[in-house]
Amino acid sequence: MIAVNYTNLRDNMKTYMDRVTDDYETMIITRKNNKNVVMISEEAYNNLLENIHVMGSRANYAWLMESKQQLENGLLTAHELIQVDADE
Repeated sequence: MIAVNYTNLRDNMKTYMDRVTDDYETMIITRKNNKNVVMISEEAYNNLLENIHVMGSRANYAWLMESKQQLENGLLTAHELIQVDADE
């Protein structure tokens, strides 16, 4: 995580935005009166929302943990993929 003040961010916007998107950095933009802002990439934001949705339900969380346990215990099955034509 990197921290930068507003003026420095403004003067080097492209560089910092590239670090956020290309290097998956999270950035804190510090401002007066502790009104800071966090900048993350759209990809990180979408991932965060998906995790909140999945983990936000006890049923979803329990299902994921059960599936994880099955995988760790070797209880899995492999299936051949079926080729589907684009016309169908």
